[in-house]
Amino acid sequence: MLRIIIWTIIIIGGSVFGYYIDYLIFKNIHQNIIFHVVSLFFGVFLLFLVMLISKNTGRTLAKYGRKGELKRMQTNILTKQGVYKYMRHPMHLGLLFFPLAVAFMIGSPSFILIIAPVEIIFMLIMIKFVEEPDTIRKFGDEYLEYKKQVPWFCFKMKCLKKLLENVPKNYANTFK
Repeated sequence: MLRIIIWTIIIIGGSVFGYYIDYLIFKNIHQNIIFHVVSLFFGVFLLFLVMLISKNTGRTLAKYGRKGELKRMQTNILTKQGVYKYMRHPMHLGLLFFPLAVAFMIGSPSFILIIAPVEIIFMLIMIKFVEEPDTIRKFGDEYLEYKKQVPWFCFKMKCLKKLLENVPKNYANTFK
């Protein structure tokens, strides 16, 4: 729940602050309809990719990362299948583009050029200092070995294709 509150503050705060900086620096940009239409379409496309990656990685976690009855979004098995074979944080890779998608959808150059990159850096710091230590505590030596073999993110074409590959909904082993 805390993460949702933080995300909300980041996105809404980024939007408001972006518009304020736009007013100071790019005074007439919000009157340019062509910029806003192109920006909106690109933002919607980015948001679609974020949602697709989140869906696919979430389904992979639900399929391979759960044994027994668990609350939604929890895992108790280290997932190394699917795209997790190539990168440790594929869902986070998709979510890194969320602030940028919102920035393009609202058409704020300041949000696109300044605030979204800062938010992405903040998210990377959170992965490094919150997510990784939590995962190490949860899975111990198994995760440390996995960490030695698999990078945070992988930008090779086969990895990126795997991110977008449809993962069928299969929760058969979720409620055993």
